[in-house]
Amino acid sequence: MKNHNLNFLELVESSLKNVRECDIHQVKANMDNGEDFLLIDVREDREWVQGHILGAEHLGKGIIERDIGNLVVDKEKPIILYCQGGFRSALAGESIKKMGYKNVFSMSGGFGDWVNNNYPVGKP
Repeated sequence: MKNHNLNFLELVESSLKNVRECDIHQVKANMDNGEDFLLIDVREDREWVQGHILGAEHLGKGIIERDIGNLVVDKEKPIILYCQGGFRSALAGESIKKMGYKNVFSMSGGFGDWVNNNYPVGKP
């Protein structure tokens, strides 16, 4: 785990009071069961091209607020965000909840846990 500034971790904890979490196993089960949800990778472009979860859309944390309206019109649709470890996705989740998206989740453990569990990964 990276040595994050305490203020950053406090910000993440604050975001998680407003954004529900789900773990990688729940996300994989949702995918396997054909659940209707949108999976969004909020990592940087360079991280996305190195590998991402199959079926995910890519809206980096720096642009998600600007571009999510083009991708998701239905603000009731379940959205699961993920990053490398679950911190940036929590922050992005809080931000899009403020924009009116109702069913927003952050995937705890992130892409790192996904890969460590040998779940399928794709490259563009």
